[in-house]
Amino acid sequence: QVQLVESGGGLVQPGGSLRLSCPVSGSFPMINTMGWYRQAPGKQRELVAIITLGGSTNYVDSVKGRFTISRDNAKYTVYLQMNSLKPEDTAVYYCNAEVWSPSERAWRDYWGQGTQVIVSS
Repeated sequence: QVQLVESGGGLVQPGGSLRLSCPVSGSFPMINTMGWYRQAPGKQRELVAIITLGGSTNYVDSVKGRFTISRDNAKYTVYLQMNSLKPEDTAVYYCNAEVWSPSERAWRDYWGQGTQVIVSS
């Protein structure tokens, strides 16, 4: 069973920083793309940032220059460094991983349970 568990969320003042982590555990041969999504109250879940196996990244415009996604393939972990946080960054942040399923011969999406980020003075 593949599991993702986010950590690192919390309450931070505007302009502050947080670093989210999400290790992937279980039995699997390979992880492809990993990403971070967020969902604010009353809004749909949106993509924040993704990173491919090769290290290519993509960000939603609202976080470019402030957030950095990275991954440690040896630890099967994805990170999100969030700097210059704004109140509009307040949301539940979810990590996602595309994992190869040998039995299905297909990539499967797995999600964490989410970690709350609150940016407020």
